Order: sequence, then C-alpha cells, then structure tokens
Amino acid sequence: MTMTLAGRRLAALTAAAVLMAGTASAETVVVGYQQIVGPFVAAIADGRLDEAAKKAGIEIDWRQFSSGGDISTALASGNVPIGVIGSTGIAASTTRGVDMQLFWILDNIGKSEALVARNGSGIEKPEDLVGKKVGVPFVSTSHFHLLIGMEKIWNISPKDVQILNMKPPQIVAAWQRGDIDAAYVWPPALSQLMADGKVIADSEQIGAASVPTFDGLVVDKGFAEKNPEFMTEFTKAMAEAYADYNANKASWTADSEPVKGISRMIGGEGKDIVDALNMLSFPNADEQISDTWLGGGATRALTDSAKFLVDQKQIDSALPDYAPYVNASFAETAAKAEQAAK
Repeated sequence: MTMTLAGRRLAALTAAAVLMAGTASAETVVVGYQQIVGPFVAAIADGRLDEAAKKAGIEIDWRQFSSGGDISTALASGNVPIGVIGSTGIAASTTRGVDMQLFWILDNIGKSEALVARNGSGIEKPEDLVGKKVGVPFVSTSHFHLLIGMEKIWNISPKDVQILNMKPPQIVAAWQRGDIDAAYVWPPALSQLMADGKVIADSEQIGAASVPTFDGLVVDKGFAEKNPEFMTEFTKAMAEAYADYNANKASWTADSEPVKGISRMIGGEGKDIVDALNMLSFPNADEQISDTWLGGGATRALTDSAKFLVDQKQIDSALPDYAPYVNASFAETAAKAEQAAK
C-alpha cells in the first residue's frame, strides 16, 4: 500500500521523536574531589559510581580541586552540589552559611597525621613537650589535634610549649637543622621525619580519646532533597566500595587495579598510595551511622572544630548546633541494603 504524503511526514516526525527520546542526554552533576586516597577514588576510577548515578538518570562530571576551600566556594555558588572537604573545612563553611550536609565519612585521618619527636630531643611521651619547640601548620587538622591533645588529654597548657607555624617543607628543613624538637604533620613530610624520629601520638589515638578528624563527602542540602534516588544509589555504591576494600585490602598492592585506578585519578606511585592507605581507616556503612561518626561523633567533631577556628580567628563565632549539617539517612539506607544482602 502506498503511503500518502501526510502519512510519510507523520512517520518521519514519529521516527525523529523516537530517536531524540533515545539519545536525550541525562542531567549532568559535577562532583568535586581532591588528591586523597581510598575506596572513593578507586570507585571513581572503576566506574561503579557512574553506574550508580545512571540508575537515577544522572551523569557525573568528575572534577579535581586543589583544596576543600575551593570546593566549598563552588558549593556556595551552586556550581558543584557534591564534594570532598575535611572536617575543619566543613565546620568553617557551614558556619559561614554554606547550606551543606555531611553524608559520608571518606576516611578517619588516623595515623596519617602524627606527632613525631626528633631523636635526641628528650621527648619520650607527649607530656615531655613542655618547654620544647613543636612545628605544625596552623589552622590544619594537625594543629587542631595537637591543641586538643594538649588541652584535653595531656593536661599541657599550649603556652608552655613553643608552637611554631610552619608548612610541611619548612618543618622538614627545621628538623634537619635541629631547630625544632617535634612536629605534628602528614606525609610525605611525616615519612621524612620518621628517619630520625619516633611517633609519640597520632590522630587515631587523639581522635579516639576526643573527636576525630576526617575527610567527608558533603552535598548541597537543596540538591539532596530534590534528588533522593541519586543520593541513595550513590551512597549504596560507596558502601559497596568500602566493604570491598575492608574485606580485601591485603590485595590492594602497588600493581593492583584499584591502586592503579587511584594513581590515574590523582597521580603518585603505587607504593606511596599503598603506604598512605595503610595510615587511614575507612568506615563501613554500619560504622558510618554509629555514634562514632554520622550518628553523633561527626557533629561533636564539627562543634569542636568550630571552637578551634574561633580561637584561631578564622571565624567570628561558632553556630549553636551543627547537627543540621550532618545527614545519616542515606548511609542508613545503604547499611540496611547491606544487611539485607547478607
């Protein structure tokens, strides 16, 4: 049967509509990350987070930022709805009015930041710091835990210790000259100091006795409310990645695919990435929602971090309550899904 002209036009229009519907691009969401190691970055590299996002009809545009401050600025502008920020940065940003929520603990900084005493300094324990010179980058998580340790654990007045503001390279140079007795810092400077020193405390110990320092994933509150399916699928994929790492971390060697993936995303040698992984801890979904983390500990950490920032004159005053800036609901859903799958 011969098709009429009108019929041919209708068929052409219908075919075009079908083609357009099949190739329509999904919504694109920018997610900011930093040069950190862990299951999160490995899950970016292996594509599992992209696959999770596609279930909610969203494409992820991964963008690396040089600092949490840059990500906070991007969040405030509305250009980046999800990103990686450290605990002190989250406290500062929320206090300054950025409407974000912490929804996943990327890592407990733990042993990757430590207080090291130089050999021959006469420092055998933290209490021996009195009268000594200690180098630390001011307004960092290391500085925060050094002061927390002194004031809340070791009963040392910071006034009785010469605390010097130094960047990591300056710490290494001063250490080699013998100008400082101890330092609180992170790799690679930490690794260099260990050649002629010993750890007398670290952020894992101090965090367990007070409040932890951590890197976290934060989300714009309005975006999370509008995209619950994306947030749920994304967080479930995060939980899967973390469970995989904690069950199989011995296999994360320098030449393993996950470590190679991290190297592709942030650079660095495989051995150095493995060393850094071993200094951190990565909470599973059930740990995420515990009192240690999203169930209460993160709020306490943000509260104490804000007080620290006030003391350091980085913010004018702290908020009365940081609980509204912690959202455990997505991690709770992920934890339930994990339990159901067992």
